[in-house]
Amino acid sequence: MPINHLLLALAVVFVWGTNFVVIRWGLDGLPPFLFATLRFAFSALPWLLFIPRPTAPWRKLAAFGVLLGVGQFGLLFLAMRSSISPGLASLVVQVQVFFTIGLSLLLMGERVRGFQIVGLLLALAGLGVIALNLDAAVVTWLGLGLVLSAAFFWAGANLVVKSLGPVNMLHFMVWSSVFAVPPLLAISWFIEGPALMQSAVINATPRVWASVLWQALGNTLFGYGVWNWLLARHPAATVAPLALLVPVFGMGASALSLGESLPGWKLGAAALVLSGLAVIVLWPRLRAMLDQRMA
Repeated sequence: MPINHLLLALAVVFVWGTNFVVIRWGLDGLPPFLFATLRFAFSALPWLLFIPRPTAPWRKLAAFGVLLGVGQFGLLFLAMRSSISPGLASLVVQVQVFFTIGLSLLLMGERVRGFQIVGLLLALAGLGVIALNLDAAVVTWLGLGLVLSAAFFWAGANLVVKSLGPVNMLHFMVWSSVFAVPPLLAISWFIEGPALMQSAVINATPRVWASVLWQALGNTLFGYGVWNWLLARHPAATVAPLALLVPVFGMGASALSLGESLPGWKLGAAALVLSGLAVIVLWPRLRAMLDQRMA
């Protein structure tokens, strides 16, 4: 990978990792479901007026939008409001990799492999370390459950993408975002209430609005646009491992910006989860290299 492409990939991973701190800033002024509503509204408008609809069925656009919008980000924002720290959220949500493998096994008939089981066991050990060190200032059982649920819905969204075939993912993200807005708005209206919604919008500070726009422009349009541009030009085995840095940036940014502590148990949990992810992502490539040398 040329150095300029590597720097672009690192920029995306940096944006995705530090975005958890930006989410925390946004939640200081907006209730979680209203925040998610605005995030997807700005991901869709005004861009769908200029970006053509992708070659994907309407039902898959809708399914992806609801799974990602309500399932992943709605629950993630709800957890991060008061039940889990940004650094830990950036780590735990990566369990979506294992949920994706499990759903692919159940729904698509894919075969589970030995290295995937090893990776899963390592990640489960990491989650076990987190569960044994619950602290209301860092994570609660509710927060852990909500983020794991968000990871599950993210995995469901991944399966929708896997079923698409070749498609422009930037166009797909813009158009699918439309379908996330109505259910999120309805949930915000019934749970958070119109009075709180109106007050939050009127009193939102520039930093809160910047957080909303960053979700749409930086995290969605720039992040997914550049990432998929890189995937179109390089093997997935070259690009995908860089995503392992997302929780590294997430935990580091949370420690530097929000003062989140990094005790030994948290670093140990991160090492176990990241090791599990690394086995899943890197083992096939390492095995191919070994087979080439043996041949």
